[in-house]
Formats: sequence, C-alpha cells, structure tokens
Amino acid sequence: MARAEEQNNSLLIAMTQSGLKRRAEETEEQRNRGLSDMAQRGWERKAEETEEQRNIRLSDMAQRKQERRAKASRRAKE
Repeated sequence: MARAEEQNNSLLIAMTQSGLKRRAEETEEQRNRGLSDMAQRGWERKAEETEEQRNIRLSDMAQRKQERRAKASRRAKE
C-alpha cells in the first residue's frame, strides 16, 4: 500500500513540475489567450444555465460569503 502511495505521489510531483515548466515557458500572449478562453467559457456556461441553476449558484455564493464573514469575525475576536 505504501509503495503505491509513493508511486502516486511521485507521479503527482512530476505532473506538477511539468505544469510549472510549461507555465514558465508560456508567453504573455499565450497566457492572456488562455485566460480569455476561460472567461468566454464561463460566460457561455452562465448564458446557458436555467433560472434554477442560476439561483442555486447565487445561493452558493451568498453562503460562501457568509462563511467567510463569520470566519473573519471569529479571527478578529481572537
């Protein structure tokens, strides 16, 4: 079991290093194009979502906001 976990960790490390190297070699133009593509896909997803899906997404956002505020409030009291 430990050996399989070691192999898995080694693979994850290699994948991370490969991603970091690729990102380091990427030009600013390529990076901007990738970010633009991600934003476009986000807009398309939002345009296709139903009202129910939108309400769920907004409710989730509001819940996370409340959780962040509560956590910040607890930290401020410490």
